[in-house]
Amino acid sequence: MATIDPYQRTFDEQPDEPIPADDCPECAGRLRTDGGETRCTDCGLVVEACRVDRRGPRTFDEDDTDRRRTGAPLTEARHDRGLSTKIGYSTDGNGNALSGRKQRQLARLRREHTRAKWRSKAERNLAHGCTEIARLVGALGLDHDDREQASALFRSAQQADLLRGRSIEAFAAAAVYAVCRCTAATRTLGEVASVAQCARGKVTNAYDVLNDDLGLPAPPQRPRAFIPALASAMDVPTETESHARALAERAWAAGESLGTHPAGFAAGSLAVACRDHGVDIVQQDLASEADVTPNTVRAHRDTIEADREAWAR
Repeated sequence: MATIDPYQRTFDEQPDEPIPADDCPECAGRLRTDGGETRCTDCGLVVEACRVDRRGPRTFDEDDTDRRRTGAPLTEARHDRGLSTKIGYSTDGNGNALSGRKQRQLARLRREHTRAKWRSKAERNLAHGCTEIARLVGALGLDHDDREQASALFRSAQQADLLRGRSIEAFAAAAVYAVCRCTAATRTLGEVASVAQCARGKVTNAYDVLNDDLGLPAPPQRPRAFIPALASAMDVPTETESHARALAERAWAAGESLGTHPAGFAAGSLAVACRDHGVDIVQQDLASEADVTPNTVRAHRDTIEADREAWAR
């Protein structure tokens, strides 16, 4: 029986594994290659499969027995978890231009879709909070995972009825700061409040509510984590930065930095390291970067200089 070469019409995605172009071993039927899979057109037998799946991860419900592909994974960063519908404008799915009549029809559909987009005021507030969290995460240079966690925390706060009578912007900023406290992202409250659309006092109050009512697993922040950002802002040499990290770590091991402002203690460690290495820095600029006062930097500097000999023993 005559056969054809499957590579004359299709592209093999893994050419290092050649697919034989012979007759079907079951019925001697004609073979056909489609997307790296060679099968018989008569009996349907798959002779060789070298398919590369590029359609993304698969998502299933826990009690769902229908294992068909369900699209992109769900996300907490959207109020509808990414299941919203987007209506186009002037082109169809293939990129072809639509007629004026069809464009007017789509405009009417978009208007009605916008009106029916929110099922309740709570969902509208959730969408506003997720949008504010996305803006804060972008302004602070955080990761997408931090945005997901902050959105999930904001959703939990809304379900616990903590937003009633309080600012949505404040809780969005508090959720971002809470994620920074619970993860390795080192952002001070002043940094978060500086890009928030509300006063610092409201952000502090919202964070206290989240911490008290939701029981956030926020560990104490280590001053060592704040030193790289401070050293980079003050343009400090690498050797001085390493010396400051060593001082901060020894103070942490001795329990000297417990209960202090972590960024302020890091600034004090960096000030001591700069003095030891002969690097000139301005305390006012260092305190501004750490979001503390110069008096705080000097107090921690004096404490470190007075007690570091005992830490080395």
